[in-house]
Amino acid sequence: MSELIDELLAEARQRMTKSVESTNHEFATVRTGRASPALLDRVHVDYYGTPTPLKQLATINAPEVRLLTVQPFDQSSIKSIEKGIMEAGLGLTPSNDGKLIRLSIPELNEERRRELVKMVRHIAEEGRVAIRNVRRDVMHDMRELRTEGEVGADDEHRGEQELQKLTDAKVGELEAHLKGKEAEIMEV
Repeated sequence: MSELIDELLAEARQRMTKSVESTNHEFATVRTGRASPALLDRVHVDYYGTPTPLKQLATINAPEVRLLTVQPFDQSSIKSIEKGIMEAGLGLTPSNDGKLIRLSIPELNEERRRELVKMVRHIAEEGRVAIRNVRRDVMHDMRELRTEGEVGADDEHRGEQELQKLTDAKVGELEAHLKGKEAEIMEV
C-alpha cells in the first residue's frame, strides 16, 4: 500500500483511540454504587460569574466507599460549589460544615440503575458515532487521493478494507467497555 494511505490509517487509528479513551472517561463520570472523584468531573461551578470545573476550585477525595469529600481552596465559594453539585443532576445532596462538603453516595435502586444503563448506552453511542465520523473523514481523504491520481484504485480499496477492520476493532473495544460498565451498574 502507498505511504499516503498508511499515514491516513495511522491518523485514523490515533483519532479512534482518542474517541475510545474519551468515551471511557465519560463512563467514569457515571455514578455506580461506589464513590469516585471522577463522578464530579462534569460539575461546573459559577465562580465569580465564570463557569469553572469543580476540580479547579477544590480537592476531591473518596475517604470511604460511599463518601466523597470536597474541600474548597476558597472557603467563600462553598455555597456556589453546593449549588453546582445540586444542579449537575447527579442525585447527590451535599452537606457542609463550613470547611468541607460531604457527599454520601446512596445505594442505587433498580429504577435508578436502569436509568444509568440508558445513560451509559447513550454515551457509548456517541463514542461509536465519533469513531464512524473518523472513518468517514478518512474514506473521503482516500477518495480525494485517488481522484487526484496520487494513489491507485487498488491501494484505495485495500486502505478502505484496513480502515473498516480498524473501525470494527475500535467499536468492539468500546462495546467491551460498555458491557463492563453495565455489569458494574447492575451489580447489587
